[in-house]
Amino acid sequence: MGTDVLSIQNSLRDFGIDGWLLYDFRGSNPLARRVMQFPEDSLSSRRCVYGIPATGSPSRIVHRIEDSQLDHLPGEKIVYLRWQEFAAAIEGFCKGKKRIAMEYAPNASNPYISRVDAGTVDLVRSFGVEVVSSGNLIQLYESTWDDDQWGMHLQAAEVTNAAYGVAWSLIAERTRDGGTVSETEVSQAILDFFESRGCVAGHAPIVARQQHSGLPHYETGSGEDIAIRRGDFVLVDLWAKLNKPRSVFSDLTRTGFVGTEVPEQFTKIFNIVAASRDAGIAKVREAFASGTPVTGAEVDDVVRAVIRSAGYGDYFTHRTGHSIGQEVHGNGAHIDNLETQDSRQLLRRTCFSIEPGIYLPEFGVRSEVDVYIDENGLVHVTGGELQREVIPVLRDF
Repeated sequence: MGTDVLSIQNSLRDFGIDGWLLYDFRGSNPLARRVMQFPEDSLSSRRCVYGIPATGSPSRIVHRIEDSQLDHLPGEKIVYLRWQEFAAAIEGFCKGKKRIAMEYAPNASNPYISRVDAGTVDLVRSFGVEVVSSGNLIQLYESTWDDDQWGMHLQAAEVTNAAYGVAWSLIAERTRDGGTVSETEVSQAILDFFESRGCVAGHAPIVARQQHSGLPHYETGSGEDIAIRRGDFVLVDLWAKLNKPRSVFSDLTRTGFVGTEVPEQFTKIFNIVAASRDAGIAKVREAFASGTPVTGAEVDDVVRAVIRSAGYGDYFTHRTGHSIGQEVHGNGAHIDNLETQDSRQLLRRTCFSIEPGIYLPEFGVRSEVDVYIDENGLVHVTGGELQREVIPVLRDF
């Protein structure tokens, strides 16, 4: 959306907000700087504010020694020198308004959005307005995809899906006759495959055997015994995007057992995790089919309830999912009511993961898929068929 003021104003009216104050001081608010289209290497040493009202002309509030900071944006320029003049300019923007959006999260509920210092929020509130979170507005700028990005995601998802064949085949080949293959060898094979398909990951995938899989963010190869062998349970979490400008990620997690038949202890936990994953997908589909707004926190609650009811709530130790964009962890709504209270709505043209897990001392199971909501409200699950069972690696590869 960029700084298309008319589009932003339409969104303000849709959300019932009277204005948006985009505030930055020395790079303190990267979200606002991107909306204001600051060059990444630009320097500023004084406070600046871009005020966009729901109707009418924007205000560009800049210091006298940096009065050209916002010249690339439309609106009236208000130049201040003294702090009293800065406060008066903010007061002038707030006059006649009731609800002002800023990069703020009530009660520290969402640190991804909370970028404006408490004193500046106090100043704005002193002019008789309610300061509300700009989280949904930021999503529209930061996290919505266009058709080209949706297409690039689908291409990346074909590659990430195919990468599992590379991983499982290598494990099967090296372990079938009693040999071993290291976690790092499997991880490197995945990275090599990505490169051969014109994709980049930014970081090595997680390949975790046995008890290592019980650590949600295990660093591949850091455990005491990293040799994968027959009889092992293995978790593989991988992500990639096309090596092209503006490309977006695909991010998947699957599990396998190095054998021909999967022991019941693994199947039992996998089935609980898969049921919780599917409950989350169903919640999103039902909401968009009925036109009911739904937040990331609400989806997290539904997923977590399945695992809690099975008696494993204490072993699901992270949020259900994260926003996905040009960075694998994006700035849109996360599926989270555990680590943070993400009350942002899930919006059309956004993507996020659903990846519940149960992490036990002996092993951990996570099942991750990507969910994209298109412009018509149709909900797509990408990255191939949903995993329905722990993969018996020596049977299937």
